[in-house]
Formats: sequence, structure tokens, C-alpha cells
Amino acid sequence: MYFDLCVILDIFSRYVVGWTVAAREDSLIAKELMEHAMGVHGIPEVTHADRGTAMTSKPVAQLLVDLNVTRSHSRPRVSNDNPCSEAHFKTMKYAPAFPENFGSLADARAFGERFFGLLQPRTPPRRDRAAHPRLGPPRHRPPDPGPTPADPRRCLRGPPPPVQPPTTPPPETAHRGLVNQPSREALIQNA
Repeated sequence: MYFDLCVILDIFSRYVVGWTVAAREDSLIAKELMEHAMGVHGIPEVTHADRGTAMTSKPVAQLLVDLNVTRSHSRPRVSNDNPCSEAHFKTMKYAPAFPENFGSLADARAFGERFFGLLQPRTPPRRDRAAHPRLGPPRHRPPDPGPTPADPRRCLRGPPPPVQPPTTPPPETAHRGLVNQPSREALIQNA
């Protein structure tokens, strides 16, 4: 027996916005998960999903149309078109605590609680839009990356001097980039 895991990730911060484990893939379960996630974190501008039956179903499509969310789907028959979620699933499946099989649906959900509880930060990332009247608080944004190269706080001793390109090329530049240097005979024949 196997169970289906559905995870909603923020692609920029890798924050798990919502997840559920079910006995089978179901469009109504996927719709409820999306409604819940959007109710807590706000409505995104775009969603990207695989081409599973739940994600391409009428209930999910109608929810996204009603909320004016642009849909994006993986290319047909391409298994690695969603690298963020694939990396998440690989991390889970190769974790030392991942069991050979789950005894029941409750066991699978309990593992999900522990696993996603370890991955999540204690507080979700900051929110960046006003609340939607129907679904509540705004969506989240990735944490501030800190000072950027253009930010003066980054360089304590002042900005580094600009790098000047060399004015004259060094001798024998034609052969410096080669992995295997040509033999002297080959150089003489090509001259």
C-alpha cells in the first residue's frame, strides 16, 4: 500500500506553505489544501504544478481562475521539470528516518509532521502584499538576503578598487588556454 503526498512550496524561499498525505490522489483534497494554504499565506500571482490528475482537475483549475491566479504546469512526460519539489522529495526519501514502508495513513502523517516540522523555520517569511478580502493574510516573501555588493555596509574598508583589464596581451596567448599543448612539430606545420 502506498500513500500520496501533496506539498505546496514557495519556490523562492523553499518554505513549505502546505502539505497533506492521502490514501489516493484526489482533486478535492488538493483543492482544500490550496484553499487552506492560500487562506493562511495569501494568494500568489502564479502557481506551478506537475501534470497530475489532481493539479489539472476542474476543481483546482476553477479555484485558481476564481482567485485570478495564473497557472503553470510542467511539460508533458518530463519528470524533472520541478527541481525544487523534486529536491524536497529526494531529501525526504533519503533521510535516515524515512521508513521502508508506513503501517497506516496515520503513521505517514505523523512522519510528515516530524519531517516538515524540522525543515520549517520557527516563523514564516515576511509577507509582502495586502490581505485578500476572502482568504485573509497576504502571501509570504523570502527573508532579506542582507547587504548586497552595491550596499556600502558590505565593504567595511570601502569599496574594492575596480579591476583594470591588461593593456597588452601576454606572449603566446594563443596556446595558454589549451589543455594539451601542441607539439613543436605541429606548431611548425601549422605556421
